[in-house]
Amino acid sequence: MPTTSYAIAIGSNRRGRHGAPEREVAAAIRALGGVVAASGIVASAPLGPSIRRFANAAVLIQTRETPPELLARLKRIERDFGRRRGQRWGARVIDLDIVLWSAGSWAEDDLIVPHPAFRTRRFVLDPLLGIAAAWRDPLTNSTVRQLAHRAQAVDRRPRRP
Repeated sequence: MPTTSYAIAIGSNRRGRHGAPEREVAAAIRALGGVVAASGIVASAPLGPSIRRFANAAVLIQTRETPPELLARLKRIERDFGRRRGQRWGARVIDLDIVLWSAGSWAEDDLIVPHPAFRTRRFVLDPLLGIAAAWRDPLTNSTVRQLAHRAQAVDRRPRRP
């Protein structure tokens, strides 16, 4: 396979062997290899039942791996960091998700690229905006910049009591 690029979202909200969540994210960036751009680390509120805030970042990597090969490597890194399968959206030492792939889209039972939920998640879009603002979602043809702007507008809408 030729070299392609991937956008990877990284998150942590639990201490691990590297320390606080921010240090876990930084260590994961180093463990990935092939990183050509990395965002800063930002804090975000948790989704679901977790009460701990997350440290989030995004990176662009280049590799010859297919999406399933990369997913298998990301899962190995998560296990090496101490991630255990458990409650959905619960506390985790590290979470690594394939968000976008330069070759387009991919769909299998256990892997969908682009990530189905990334278009509305500011904790993914905000870090990605700094390193891949012009990258187009192959399914909507919207850029990361456009998606981030929409997500920000939704967050600013008044809430009903």
